[in-house]
Amino acid sequence: MSTVQRTRTGFWRDALVRDVLSMALAMAIVGASLGAIAVSKGVPLWMITLMAAVVFAGGSEFMAVGLITAGAAPVTAVLGGLMLNARHLPFGLAVGGLFGRSWPARLVGSHLMVDESVAFAMAQRTDAEKRRAYWLTGIALYCAWAPSVFLGGLLGQGVGDPAAFGLDAAMPAALLALIMPSLREFRTLRAVAVGALIAVLTTPVLPEGLPVVVALVGVAAALPLPKKLEGAR
Repeated sequence: MSTVQRTRTGFWRDALVRDVLSMALAMAIVGASLGAIAVSKGVPLWMITLMAAVVFAGGSEFMAVGLITAGAAPVTAVLGGLMLNARHLPFGLAVGGLFGRSWPARLVGSHLMVDESVAFAMAQRTDAEKRRAYWLTGIALYCAWAPSVFLGGLLGQGVGDPAAFGLDAAMPAALLALIMPSLREFRTLRAVAVGALIAVLTTPVLPEGLPVVVALVGVAAALPLPKKLEGAR
């Protein structure tokens, strides 16, 4: 076997590569659902595709589509996106050193900073492994996201109701799969439960998309309890 063949075989046997490609496939399905839902609600195909390439933040894009198509002001979608992505501030502090020193590398690295790329990077031991995991995950997910949104938008042009094919459930299912391992921690479970309850209670009375923003109040439930209450629990 040639050196090139052994290198290729070793690449595909790499556990990190397999995990990243599996995640990219899952995100492609989510992206297709976003494109289909957005186009079916009247968002131009070019606009949702451009958003996928420029914003590259699935949760914020779903929320923006829901708010704007429900008649909310664009500033509401922007503020909601800023609140939803506030977690990137500590993310940047944690992985900013992996981007390199040049401004182009730091700009590109910042754009690729999503939950998955940060999680894969922080799971590694050495800085070299963290850097490799971060860039591999970020590039793979970015290459899967925008094309899948575009293809989903093409599908949405011919599908009257994406819910009939279950596309509307793709994003919630993917997010649930991502947070399931974290639910073993009581504080995380408490925050998720409070946020979900707030979203359910406000859905009948608030415009589409806003219950998700209001549910962010549930994050406060993850804060440490006073020592007396923690001891009683």
